[in-house]
Amino acid sequence: MTAAEPSTDGTYRDRLVAVEPGGNEFIAEADRHGRPSQLLWTWASPNLEFATIFLGVLAVSYFGMSFWQAAAGIIVGAGLGAVAHYFLSARGPQLGVPQMVIGRLPFGFKGNAVPSVLMAVTAGVGWFATNSVSGAFALSTLFGIGPLLALVLVVVVQTALAFFGHNLVQAFERWAFPVLAVIFAITSVVILTQADLGAPAVDGGVGGLGGFLLTVGTTFGYVAGWAPYAADFSRYLPATVSPVRTGLFAAAGLFSACTILAIVGAASVTIVTAATDNPTDAFTSSLPAWLAAATLLAITVGAIAANAINVYSAGMAFVTTGITLPAHIARALATVFFGVAGFLVAWWALADAATSYKSFLFVIAYWVGPWLGVVFADQYLRRGHRVDGFLYDRNYSNWPGLLSFLIGLVVSVLLFCNQELFVGFVVRAVPELGDIGFFVGFVLAAGSYLVLCRSKIQAEQVAL
Repeated sequence: MTAAEPSTDGTYRDRLVAVEPGGNEFIAEADRHGRPSQLLWTWASPNLEFATIFLGVLAVSYFGMSFWQAAAGIIVGAGLGAVAHYFLSARGPQLGVPQMVIGRLPFGFKGNAVPSVLMAVTAGVGWFATNSVSGAFALSTLFGIGPLLALVLVVVVQTALAFFGHNLVQAFERWAFPVLAVIFAITSVVILTQADLGAPAVDGGVGGLGGFLLTVGTTFGYVAGWAPYAADFSRYLPATVSPVRTGLFAAAGLFSACTILAIVGAASVTIVTAATDNPTDAFTSSLPAWLAAATLLAITVGAIAANAINVYSAGMAFVTTGITLPAHIARALATVFFGVAGFLVAWWALADAATSYKSFLFVIAYWVGPWLGVVFADQYLRRGHRVDGFLYDRNYSNWPGLLSFLIGLVVSVLLFCNQELFVGFVVRAVPELGDIGFFVGFVLAAGSYLVLCRSKIQAEQVAL
C-alpha cells in the first residue's frame, strides 16, 4: 500500500493571493494552520444567501405548510444535515485530506470515481448555477442592470476566488461573515415583525404529512449537500486540534445560518407584496429602501461566498477521480471548467428558478443520502484503525461499497421518488408520504454496507 506524499513544504501556509500549490494530497504539518472556531464562518457565510431563504419560501408556497409547520420541518431537516457535517468535518484534521479522498475507503480508488463525479457535477454545475441565479437577480435589481450581465459579473468573481484556492476562499468567508450576519440579522427582525405568523397554509399546496416530509427532504438536501465538502475545509487544521470542537463549530455555523434564514424565508411569504418574477425582489419589496438595497447586496455577496466553496470543492472532487494530470493543474483547470458550465446552466435556469431549485434539492438528497449511509457505515467498521495506507493506493478496491451505494440510490428512487418526471411506486400508492427517498436510501445503503463489507474490512485490519 502507498501512503500520501505531503502537498508542500510550508510555503503556502500564510499566503492568500497565491494559487494553492497542491491538489488533493495530504496536507503536511508545515502547512497546517488555523483554529476550529474559523469553521463557524466558513460554513455560516456561504449559507447566508438567498438559496437558504428560498427553502422556507418553498415550504409555504409550494408544499402547503403554515409558518410553524415549515419552521418545524426546517429544523428537523437542517438538524439531520448538520449532524452529518459534524462527523465528517471532525475527521479532516486527523487525516489531512479532502472529503472525497476519504471516500476511497468505502468505495475503493476506482469505485470512488462515481460519487466523485456526482459531487463535481452537483457542486460545480448544479449548486454553482443555483447560487449564481440568486446572486444575479439581486445584483440586477440593486443596480438596474440586465440579469445576464449581472450573472457574468457574479460568475467571474466567484470563479476567481476558487481558482486561487483554499486560503483565499477561507479569507473571503471570514471577511464576508460580519457583513452578512449584520445585514441579515436586521432584515430578519424586520420581516418577522411584519409577517403574519399565524396565517393558515396557502391553498393548492401538498399540505399534511406529505408537505412536512417534503420540507424536511428539501432542507436536508440543502444542508447535507455540503457534506461531501466537509473535510476540504478542515483538513488544513493542525492534527492536534480537538475533533469535537472541529465538528461542533462546523455544524453550528451550518445549522444556525440555514435554520434562521430558511425560517425567515417562510415568514416572508405571509407578507402581502406586489407580484414580480424576480424572487429576490419579492423578498425585499416590503423592506425600507435602504435595507432592501443592503439585503440585495448581502444576497449577492452570499452567493459568491457559497460558490467560491462550491467550485473549489468541485475541482477537488474532479481531481479525486484519478485523472493523470498533475493534481494542482487539474484542480485549477477544473475550477475554470465548472465556472463556465455553471454559468451556462444558470443562464438557462433564469427563466424558472423556483421549479429548477426544488427539483435540484431532491436530486442532491437522492444521492447524498445513500452516500452518507455508506460513508458512516465504513467509518463505524474502521473505528480505531489506521486507514491512511488505503487513501492513495490505486490498487485498493471495495466494490461492495459501490454496490451498497447503488442499492440505496436505485431502490429509494424507484420506490419513493416524488417528482414531476417520475413518481415512485410506493408513493403512487401512498401519495401522502411525500418524498422520503433520502431516508430510505441512507438506511438501505448503510445496512447493505454493514452486511457486504464487514468481513472484508475485518480481514484488512488483520493484514495490517
